[in-house]
Amino acid sequence: MTYLRLEGITKRFGTFIANNNINLSVSCGSIHALLGENGAGKTTLMNILCGLYQPDSGQIYLQDNPVQIASASDAIAQGIGMIHQHFMLVPQLSVTENIILGTSFDLRLNIKEKAQAIAQLAQSYGLDINPFAKVGDLPVGVQQRVEILKALYRNAKLLILDEPTAVLTPPEVKILAAILRKLAKDGHTIIFISHKLEEVMNLCDTVTVLRRGAVVTTTKTADTNTQELARLMVGREILLHLNKSARSSSEVVLEVQKLQVEDERNLLVVKDISFELHAGEILGVAGVDGNGQRELADAIAGLRVITSGTIRRSPSNSSLKRGRTGRITAYIPEDRQKMGLVMGFSIARNLILKVFNFLPFCRCWFLQYEVINHHAAEAMENFDIRAENPSIKVSQLSGGNQQKVVLARELSGNPALIVAMQPTRGLDVGATEYVQQRLLAERERGAAILYISTELEEIMAMSDRIAVMYEGQFVDILDAATATVEQVGYLMTGGISAGVEG
Repeated sequence: MTYLRLEGITKRFGTFIANNNINLSVSCGSIHALLGENGAGKTTLMNILCGLYQPDSGQIYLQDNPVQIASASDAIAQGIGMIHQHFMLVPQLSVTENIILGTSFDLRLNIKEKAQAIAQLAQSYGLDINPFAKVGDLPVGVQQRVEILKALYRNAKLLILDEPTAVLTPPEVKILAAILRKLAKDGHTIIFISHKLEEVMNLCDTVTVLRRGAVVTTTKTADTNTQELARLMVGREILLHLNKSARSSSEVVLEVQKLQVEDERNLLVVKDISFELHAGEILGVAGVDGNGQRELADAIAGLRVITSGTIRRSPSNSSLKRGRTGRITAYIPEDRQKMGLVMGFSIARNLILKVFNFLPFCRCWFLQYEVINHHAAEAMENFDIRAENPSIKVSQLSGGNQQKVVLARELSGNPALIVAMQPTRGLDVGATEYVQQRLLAERERGAAILYISTELEEIMAMSDRIAVMYEGQFVDILDAATATVEQVGYLMTGGISAGVEG
């Protein structure tokens, strides 16, 4: 039986067609994957289902009944719930308060009674959770369970999950998969949006691929494979397995000794970290979000004052050239929109943010616009930044193209040290492949790369050595060639290490 059917859904923004005559059927009790590049139309389509956008044409059917979803309230009333990649929770409130927020308008609110009902609901779905716990104190995986419970509490029968495993550890991913399978078995219908093709193959029954706003195919996962799905998403063959040449160098580009760093609350979040990073080496840092990775990256990039310890970047006899400003460190921040780019600026201006007051871009305090635009045109060609011209605002670019602008700026001048913090977060398989290949090319050139990611498979594939970070410390540094996913995953969740090598 079909639970959801979309017929001819079309949505335009001016002359741009975000969804072009979308036809989609999702069976009751199934887990249906929705794949596509950044900008393929997935988010627009889900926003239509959730009542945030109205289609220009087409019809939505639930259990063969035509429905109109004019608002988010309509979507909830129709049994549609969405679990967003960035959780919509209030950290200061309890689990129960978050779940009932916006559902009850009674003057007398019996929290204990509500908590008991939520505890029973959680138990019925195998969601182990304390209804009185403060959400801000919960691990990310448990917070996600709160989001799922919030949808179930509102009687959602169709659950939409947007990149649900982006911030989860491998054990948490397995727990989530078990929860979703149980929900499907109990009759819930699930739309699973992800860039992780292996997860889609292992979890989902069917998959629909969008490209440029249109449906390319809908197929059973049993009848396809990851390579074929990647090709359908991007329209060309994608290199899913990275090939790195063996490299060995004694030249130390970064030396960190007994580093300690505090966060904005003056809490010590990087604790006594020591390591060396060599030319032509990628040191991957694996860990669950919030274990001090951001503060470590900021400190090494020179953006955060250290509490104690030392950071020595690139010795004077480094064989690598410095950039125009003498910088030896490039920094790819985890949030390209908040930290990497000025969204209201053009591509050309974003590309010179760090060198705008140096020759040849500035002469006698005046910006040289012809030089700036020529520089931008060259960068757009070299880094495959897809836009009409350099004057386009970066806010109008897809996530993948925004990240390419960051790469083009940071990799100019052949930096000796590259700090890459979550460089592929939120990118599709095509953009991910591009970013990884550019960084591997920098490694071949001889750059030292600190590669920080919560994507364990990515860390395993990209790194020469892997530092596992837990509660602000490196619990171990492993040889990537011999390390296993299980071993790294165990250390990420607080497993005991035999010791740390430098």
